[in-house]
Amino acid sequence: MPPGVLGGAEGGARVGSGGLELPPGDEGHEGHSSDAPPGTVSLARPMDAGATIGPELDWDADAWREVRTRAQRAGRAYIWLNLVEQRLRAVVAAVLRPIYEPVHGHDDWVVAAAGPAGQEWVQRAVAVREVSRRKGYLLDPADDNVLSFLTLPQLRELMVQHWPCFEPYFDDRRDVELALDELEVTRNVVSRNRALSEAVLGQAERASAKLLEILGAGGDVPSARRLPVDAVEDLVGDRYADVVAVHTDRVRLLRQFPAEDIFGGARRLDAVGIGLNLLVQNFSGRRLVRLAETGCRVRLLFLNPASSAVKRRERELGIKRGELSRAVEMNILHMRRVRSRLRDPGAFEIQVYDETPRFTAYLVDGDGSDGIAVVQSYLRRARGMEAPVLVLRNGHRVVKPGDVDDSGLFPTYREEFETNWADSRPVS
Repeated sequence: MPPGVLGGAEGGARVGSGGLELPPGDEGHEGHSSDAPPGTVSLARPMDAGATIGPELDWDADAWREVRTRAQRAGRAYIWLNLVEQRLRAVVAAVLRPIYEPVHGHDDWVVAAAGPAGQEWVQRAVAVREVSRRKGYLLDPADDNVLSFLTLPQLRELMVQHWPCFEPYFDDRRDVELALDELEVTRNVVSRNRALSEAVLGQAERASAKLLEILGAGGDVPSARRLPVDAVEDLVGDRYADVVAVHTDRVRLLRQFPAEDIFGGARRLDAVGIGLNLLVQNFSGRRLVRLAETGCRVRLLFLNPASSAVKRRERELGIKRGELSRAVEMNILHMRRVRSRLRDPGAFEIQVYDETPRFTAYLVDGDGSDGIAVVQSYLRRARGMEAPVLVLRNGHRVVKPGDVDDSGLFPTYREEFETNWADSRPVS
């Protein structure tokens, strides 16, 4: 063995695993590559304990906020895409299986339906299925078929190729394809874990809801005609009793849930509050007249503008004396004019109460399972427009509509309205 290869008595050089001679590790050689013998490789010395190694790996609050926002949007989009894909898979199976399975068998009917044009992607699905079988990824025997491994574009391709088979069940092929086109961008982004903008997410949710309706999987909740059942609500709505949405103020409520959507087409409308501005100032008198003439029964309960409670509320809000009472009185006069134009004024009742106002509530069709309520609590220093808003759906949990349970908030506010109404006085 050549001299100097192994460490000598005085800390000579050493040989590394790659056969290169390593420099001595004593202090005299630290940082001085010129002192190392030829053919050696210099090793970096450990850094001080307080020094930073490499790039900063910690995320600050803004980075975490951005990540959570991305995850929330991707999660919502994934739920919609999952619902659409499962529904489309069921539709394709229901239409094409009876045609191909009797001839080609249980395992090969999808391959036969794909035809020569789809051989590449259907064989890829077959291969993925076999790998999943071997590795134990198929947890449900019902998924052990080729159809379960087709993606949304491939399911669409099967539908397009066999459109004459699907045509009797759908009005317009173009509507189906346009909705699927709108979903493709979102599917691409979610599958690759890229950033999803709020605008694209909104488009995907609308397209998914439309496609599910086309495919015959619309919500079976009666109130869905007024407030469509959201995919997330449909899955986890039981966590929040009957609260459908929470808005920080009335402006954000009306941006997402306009007054026309709230009150339009109602057959019964009960409202209690101070001035009922959400109804009076955002839903025209002409629309109210038409609503009442079509059979809607209306009960409006205002705070008495001459009561001491109005004066206390004015002091709380820090506004001029008489300002709030005049505003309430103007709203009552406006509703009286609406009532005077009706053939049946008895169907449009107006009353006032003198108690301390605790909340404002608009109960639309509150006597049925399709009721919607918009509720706000009065805050001491905030006007009604600035107070948080709860939107409630009558019937408690959406995920288990067969359950009878009055533990939601809707019955509570409905009972409070009836109690206040019984203790109030009519306005002539």
